[in-house]
Amino acid sequence: MAKVGGEYTEILFVAALMLLFEPRVSSTSSSLETQIFQYIDDHQNEFIENLKDWVAVKSDSVQPAFRKEVTRMMELTADRLRALGTSVMLVNQLPDGQSLPAVLAELGKDPHKPTVCFYGHVDVQPAKKEDGWKTDPYTLTEIDGNLYGRGATDNKGPVLAWINAVETFRALKLDMPVNFKFIIEGMEEAGSLGLDEVVKETEHFFSDVDYIVISDNLWLSKKKPALTYGTRGNACFFVEVECGEKDLHSGTFGGIIHEPMTDLIALLDSLVNMSGHILIPGIYDDVATLTEEEKQLDESIEYDLEEHKTIAGVNKFLYDTKEDILLHLWRYPCLSIHGIEGAFYEPGIKTVIPSKVIGKFSIRQVPHMALATVEKQVTQYLEEVFSKRNSSNKLKVSMPMGTMPWIADIKKPMYLAAKTAIKTVFGEEPDMIQDGSTIPIARMFQNETRKSVMMLPIGAADAGEHSQNEKISRYNYIQGTKLFASFFLEISKFHGQLQEASNTTSVPTEEP
Repeated sequence: MAKVGGEYTEILFVAALMLLFEPRVSSTSSSLETQIFQYIDDHQNEFIENLKDWVAVKSDSVQPAFRKEVTRMMELTADRLRALGTSVMLVNQLPDGQSLPAVLAELGKDPHKPTVCFYGHVDVQPAKKEDGWKTDPYTLTEIDGNLYGRGATDNKGPVLAWINAVETFRALKLDMPVNFKFIIEGMEEAGSLGLDEVVKETEHFFSDVDYIVISDNLWLSKKKPALTYGTRGNACFFVEVECGEKDLHSGTFGGIIHEPMTDLIALLDSLVNMSGHILIPGIYDDVATLTEEEKQLDESIEYDLEEHKTIAGVNKFLYDTKEDILLHLWRYPCLSIHGIEGAFYEPGIKTVIPSKVIGKFSIRQVPHMALATVEKQVTQYLEEVFSKRNSSNKLKVSMPMGTMPWIADIKKPMYLAAKTAIKTVFGEEPDMIQDGSTIPIARMFQNETRKSVMMLPIGAADAGEHSQNEKISRYNYIQGTKLFASFFLEISKFHGQLQEASNTTSVPTEEP
């Protein structure tokens, strides 16, 4: 067989794929989608009752006292997936003899269909009514179309929405457009402890997966849907200052010693200025240059500054334009100070000089920052600042945890299919956004499985994840279920077209 084209043919091949995968815009859904959407609408109260049952489980993974509730939640999840007809495998997630299962499940093994794996978690952040909730956080309560409850949007609601979508196909006796796999954990809010080992130990489970979908973040606005293609990483630091073995009386020793708290406050104050600019030398050197594609995506985003001030509960942001806000949320590192361990923080006053205090701060990472480089820059800078104080105290800087940023290719079939599904369900194109927070599992899945990963949120910007009065609206929950169902159909089409394009546009090789 003759060789036809070399590099030129490869360029044509790529161009053909780009034309093939140009998102298709449809103002109306197909008759099949209409049937599916009608079923979802007709059964929405049932879906909400299922969410109510899940929210009632106090699956707080942060506090060890609730570990039995987390285990119960995992068992309920496994039972729910078995009811779908999936085969379920329970794999212990925790190390050192501790026990908590992660749930792996699969439905369908048709080699002619794509296999989509959904990741979610069913553990939650701590919540108490007295923390400022207007309802019982573990009783799903509907007020003005909003479903309030811990885990409603993070992440029990999206997990159930995906299950509801699969269930709809089964209830209507429709052919499943894709093969399904699930990996559901119960330790996400505690750092997904042990999940990376579960993924490594079950490598065979992911071997035939084509796409991985995560729905564990939010839209940028309250009304317009979004697709997420990047998140920042995070480097967490402890800066410890110690003067002795015990606390001292401030009347007896105040004024004659170098106090650890004074040193620490000076160190923390040296990290960032009033404009949010990080003062550590070299910290911005490796930040990737903004691409033209990113600029165009950001320009098309609808961003209401006043709306976001209301959501945050503040009167002013550091920046006044959408462009500056998005750049500093997504593409530039930021430094936040989180707390001081060892200091007296209870009501009243305690006139002691603490012997040791530990300041805690983090720097959100962006491409192409390297954790080892950031750790070195931070340590050297703080040691230099500390040395200039001529303090007799001891300084220790450490980085106990670090996570790299994640970025995806929005030209992949999965993103194009999701855009089409969003247009079908919501009637408009999504905002293509990044997320300023850190979601380590996205990069972990991408690195460990070498599969395409996408973040497909269904929660609105005001959902209040991790906060008091967390919610998901009835609209977002039910439309989100429709979105997932539509995505199943679209990714099946796009994947089939990709396979066809690969077969018909392949580059022949020269015979000897």
